[in-house]
Amino acid sequence: MKNLLANLNITVNKKLYVKAPETSDLGKKIIQHSIILIHEIGFEAFTFKKLGERINSNESSIYRYFENKHKLLLYLCSWYWSWIEYKLVFSTTNISNPLDKLIKAITVVTEEIKNDLSTEYINKGTLSQIVISEFTKTFLTKEVDEENKEGFFIVYKSVINRLTTIIEEVNPNYMFSKTLASSIIEGSLHQHYLKDHFKTITNLSDSNCLSDFYIDLIKKVLV
Repeated sequence: MKNLLANLNITVNKKLYVKAPETSDLGKKIIQHSIILIHEIGFEAFTFKKLGERINSNESSIYRYFENKHKLLLYLCSWYWSWIEYKLVFSTTNISNPLDKLIKAITVVTEEIKNDLSTEYINKGTLSQIVISEFTKTFLTKEVDEENKEGFFIVYKSVINRLTTIIEEVNPNYMFSKTLASSIIEGSLHQHYLKDHFKTITNLSDSNCLSDFYIDLIKKVLV
């Protein structure tokens, strides 16, 4: 499955970019080094000027691919959630038992993502750290409703809806399946953030897996 996932052609909403970055070496370099730079200095400090200096390219060349840094962050997060959705689908397709399927799904969406080079210009481990730290900045904006109508968050919502469907397979009578699914997805990001920055208010550690917490939770809630 690892090789299959590495060769997937992940598509992102065309409205998020001016020119598809995966179609050129420069575009791939923009994606590769924007991930590195945002991880290093944070999204607030990140600018196209700094990215241009990093890749030895004019700032104007970056604008040929992305309208602004908000759209770039949306692109990166959309790519991440598309990859998570592929992992979720492939990991659960052949599991017939609903509870076993849900346990596997929770593991996929909550596990720590390690650095790897299976995608040449996207380090998924570093990208996951950006999603943990910066994803809420894509939708905690005044433009969120308009951007939602444009489909900018459709893949993120698709991941939650897939998890919701599996929850309903386990317990069709549970009234809060969507709330539970979205809480697992958002809670996972938050808990990973707490692990790195506020260790005294989470039980998550290297020896205490986040997946174990959510698996324990859903068993007590649904079964």
